Amino acid sequence: MTATTAPSRRAVFPFTAVIGQEDMKLALLLNVIDPRIGGVMIMGDRGTGKSTTIRALADLLPEIDAVADDPFGRAPNDPDVLRERAGAEVSVIQKKVPMVDLPLGATEDRVCGTIDIEKALSEGVKAFEPGLLAKANRGILYVDEVNLLDDHLVDVLLDSAASGWNTVEREGISIRHPAQFVLVGSGNPEEGELRPQLLDRFGMHAEIRTVKDPELRVQIVEQRSDFDQDPQGYLAAHQANQVALQEKLVAAQTRLPQVVLDHDYRVKISQVCSELDVDGLRGDIVSNRAAKALAAYEGREAVTLDDIRRVIALCLRHRLRKDPLESIDSGYKVEKVFSQVFGVALDEADASRNGLQPAGVR
Repeated sequence: MTATTAPSRRAVFPFTAVIGQEDMKLALLLNVIDPRIGGVMIMGDRGTGKSTTIRALADLLPEIDAVADDPFGRAPNDPDVLRERAGAEVSVIQKKVPMVDLPLGATEDRVCGTIDIEKALSEGVKAFEPGLLAKANRGILYVDEVNLLDDHLVDVLLDSAASGWNTVEREGISIRHPAQFVLVGSGNPEEGELRPQLLDRFGMHAEIRTVKDPELRVQIVEQRSDFDQDPQGYLAAHQANQVALQEKLVAAQTRLPQVVLDHDYRVKISQVCSELDVDGLRGDIVSNRAAKALAAYEGREAVTLDDIRRVIALCLRHRLRKDPLESIDSGYKVEKVFSQVFGVALDEADASRNGLQPAGVR
């Protein structure tokens, strides 16, 4: 195998310099550690750093080995690659984890890819033009204003994210390719909510609000100004923190298979879901996976009560049945039932710090 290096990219604001929005950052990190969690839906005010944080996360992740001329960016040790290129030399490049923005006006062909029927019939070959799902393989697919995207397209994205594959069928010809990515959606709830059936299929839901503290707002503005004036210098100043977090993520991914979740905790998580009247078992599964990912991130091989407390609202809040006139629960209902089932006190100071408020309090 021969190895080359992919061209460098433009400077991206460092993830470790993002101030506040802890729920969003935690949900993103946990999905990177375990993509099976099922992605993140981030809802909040405009101009709160959603896109900046997501791009910063993609830039933070370590480079990956990929087959140089492969349209799906597959790894050189991928079984399909080894079978297709048996005995042939494979050119390998190191590249950043792909970060794909899906535009609102994208068509299904642009997202899934297209098959050249004429070429297939005349030359007898499967002429496939890859789409955005192919480009996003082994990376992050970001959909801004996902609540304004056509429901059918959202369904396609969620199906691919869950299965890890994308299938394109045209006139009896079928192409199937890997599409393993972390799906991240964002939007402003004032512009409309996703249908509950689609919202439920996102693993986690983070709600972010505009920072109110004047001092913190000034700090955020100054940091952004410093970055814009001298991107390379700003990145150099945060390089040590970036490397430390990157190493922590890699260690967590390695540790994850060894993490255990006590049976009693699993039963109580399911009891919380049952008492909240959560439909299906997706909430139970995601809560288990997120708690394990957090334990791995914190350097432990056993899930603690605090791990569950920190992730359960993020995993369940968007799955609750609600009054049509209410917005998605802030997390207070989930925290309240959690405290009852697990027999711990609901710490109001901690709930307030995490933006959890009783329904109706804004």
